[in-house]
Amino acid sequence: MLQKLKPYLTAPVSAAPLAVFRVIFGGMMLASILRFIWKGWVTELYVLPKVYFPYYGFEWVQPLGEAGMYALFFVMAVAALGIMLGLFYRLSALLFFLSFTYVELIDKTNYLNHYYFVSIVALLLVLVPAHRHFSLDVLRRPHSWVSHVPRWAVLIFKLQLGLVYFYAGIAKLNPDWLLEAMPLRYWLPAHTHLPLIGPLLDEVWVAFVFCWFGAFYDLTIPLFLSWRKSRVLAYLTVVVFHVLTAVLFQIGMFPYIMMVSTLIFFSEGFHERLLGWFRGLAKVRMPAAPAYARVAAQPLLLNLLAVYFVVQVLVPWRFVLYPGPLFWTEQGYRFSWRVMLMEKAGTAFFYVRDPKTGYEIEINNRDYLTITQEKQMAMQPDMLLQYAHMLQQDFAARGISGTQVRAEVYVSMNGRGSRLYIDPTVNLAAEKESFLPKPWILPLDEVALPQQAVGQK
Repeated sequence: MLQKLKPYLTAPVSAAPLAVFRVIFGGMMLASILRFIWKGWVTELYVLPKVYFPYYGFEWVQPLGEAGMYALFFVMAVAALGIMLGLFYRLSALLFFLSFTYVELIDKTNYLNHYYFVSIVALLLVLVPAHRHFSLDVLRRPHSWVSHVPRWAVLIFKLQLGLVYFYAGIAKLNPDWLLEAMPLRYWLPAHTHLPLIGPLLDEVWVAFVFCWFGAFYDLTIPLFLSWRKSRVLAYLTVVVFHVLTAVLFQIGMFPYIMMVSTLIFFSEGFHERLLGWFRGLAKVRMPAAPAYARVAAQPLLLNLLAVYFVVQVLVPWRFVLYPGPLFWTEQGYRFSWRVMLMEKAGTAFFYVRDPKTGYEIEINNRDYLTITQEKQMAMQPDMLLQYAHMLQQDFAARGISGTQVRAEVYVSMNGRGSRLYIDPTVNLAAEKESFLPKPWILPLDEVALPQQAVGQK
C-alpha cells in the first residue's frame, strides 16, 4: 500500500507551510520555556521535590540538580530559538527533542497532553527539511535553498494534528460527558463572574451545549480545515474554541499551541504570501529558480513514519486490554489525547508495618511529597505503587528492611461519592510494576450521579 502511495507522498509541494510551521512552533516553544523559567517552575517542579515519579522503564531519568536543570532549560531555549530561526536546524531540533523529552520523563506528576504533543512534533521536525526555506541556514548556505519539499514533509504534521483532535473527540463519546455533561457541570459555574457569558455558565443546558459541541468540534475540525471552502470559518471556530478553553480552564499553553499549529492546514498561497510579507520587511529576495529538496534515505524514512503512525493510531486504544472503566482505573489513560474529561480527586492514607515486630505507623505524605505530587498520586494506581516502593526503600535505608506498605485510598469521580479505590489489605511494596492489569484496583460501582451535587436545576 505504501508503494502505491509513494508517488503522492513524494510529489513536490511548496516549502512555505513547513517553514511557517517551523517558525511558529519554535517561537511558541521559546516563549513557553522563558515563561516556565520566569514563573519559577524549574525550581518548584525539578529542584525542590524530595522524590520523583519517573515513567515505567525510564527510572534512569533523574533531575540534574539545580545548576544542571537550569542548564538543561537554557539548552532547550537556545534549541527552540534555533528551530524558529532555522539556524543549525538539525542540531537544534534534535537537542530540543532530547532536552524537552528528558524533562518530561523525570516526573509523571507533571504529565500534560500538550507536553506529549510537543515531544512528538519535535521528533517529526528532526526528520523534515524545514530549514531549507526562509531560514538563517539558507543565508549561511544559499545553495541549500529549496522552493519545494516532498508532500509527506507537510502531511505528517496535518495527520498528527488530525489524530489529536479525532481521539479527543472519540474520548468525549462517553455517558458522563454526553448524558450528564460532566465534568463541565462542575467547572463552568466557577466562572459566573466573567463578563457577558458569566451568568449563562450557571445554566445546566449551557454545559450540555459545551459538551456536545466539543465532541462535534474535535471529531470534525480536521476535515473542515482541510476543505478549502470551509477553512476560514473552521479556523475562526478554532480560535473561538481555544480562546474559550484558555479563559475558562487553566491548561497552560495548549490552546495557543493548537491555534497556531492548525495554520498548517491553510493553502500554500497563504503561507507564501505570509513569508513574502516578512521578506519584504527584511528586504531579502527569494531565488527565482525553483528547487526540490532531495531527502536522504527517503524510502526508509517513509517506512519508519508508517510504523510511527500505526503506533499513534493504536496506542489510544490500549485501554481495551484492561478491565474496568478507563477513567476509574486510568490503565491506558496517558498518551491518548483525553483532555479535560473528568473531575477526580483522591485521599490516600499509607501505613508501613514492620513484619518482625508487627508495629505499624501511618505516614504523613507531606514528609515526602509536594502538594501536587500528593494530589496526583492519590488517584493514579501506578503512582500509588511507586510511592509504596519509595516508602519501603526509605525505611530500608533507616535499617528497617522488608517493611509492608498498605494504603487506604478514597476517590471521587465526576460527581460520584468518594469510595474505596484499592484493596487496603494488599502489601503494595510486594507488588511489581508492569503493563499488566492491577488486580488490587477495586471496581467502580455504577450508581446514578447525585443530582444536587451536579447542580441540576
